Amino acid sequence: MKAKKPAPKKKYFTVAEANAALPLARAIIKDITTLARDLRDRHDRLSRLKPAERAAVGSAHQEELDQVTAEFERDQDRMREYIKELTDLGIELKDFDTGLVDFPCVMDGREVYLCWRQGEAEVAHWHETDAGFAGRRRITPDFAGPQRVGSQSVNN
Repeated sequence: MKAKKPAPKKKYFTVAEANAALPLARAIIKDITTLARDLRDRHDRLSRLKPAERAAVGSAHQEELDQVTAEFERDQDRMREYIKELTDLGIELKDFDTGLVDFPCVMDGREVYLCWRQGEAEVAHWHETDAGFAGRRRITPDFAGPQRVGSQSVNN
């Protein structure tokens, strides 16, 4: 019998660590938002190409349908890889289209999220875990103080 692997430790970021991770995160998120748009377009194309249930399909039409389906499936696999890259970094993807991500953080002994969206210069907002984007607040200098933000790993 194999021993169970311990649960992976959750990464918590300081504001400085989140900003240091941005160059790599930006590249991955740019790929995600571009691919999300392509997947949406390809899905729309597939919807238009699929014949009605009992309709006869010509070989050229079937070949195009098969090709678009194969491309769609390959792109879905690529998207899963991009998401895994972010997850492996400890970053949580919240919106494919806008490139919205959260970096788990500990503030005053509780988990919160440092929040960043594609196009922003730096990680400059945070929100409670249940507040989402609408609850974003600006990170103030006292928030970023070492006594308030922890960078530790804890078991879930």
